[in-house]
Amino acid sequence: MVRLLVLYNKPNDAEAFHKHFDEVVAPLAKKMPGVRRYTVSRDVMPSQSGEPYYMVAEIDWDDMESLKRDFESPEGKAAAVEAAKVSEMSPGTRSMIYEFVEV
Repeated sequence: MVRLLVLYNKPNDAEAFHKHFDEVVAPLAKKMPGVRRYTVSRDVMPSQSGEPYYMVAEIDWDDMESLKRDFESPEGKAAAVEAAKVSEMSPGTRSMIYEFVEV
């Protein structure tokens, strides 16, 4: 499995952030044919190291090739453009892509 993990900080305008994420970004991302699972956590607990993230989004694919194909598709390109807009509303957003296995 491959996962895209996005860690959002508190947005400057929470209402605009959620509206754009819920009405634009999420529907576009869910249209990508290779997506196996897409989750969002909005009530993130603080860690021992400091402030919690405001929101965490996770999208899973079967493998790296599926992820690459999806982001090269029209839906994937549109989702990336709109996700960048949401990230601008949440200064310090972090993301990573990684492969994982269960242990």
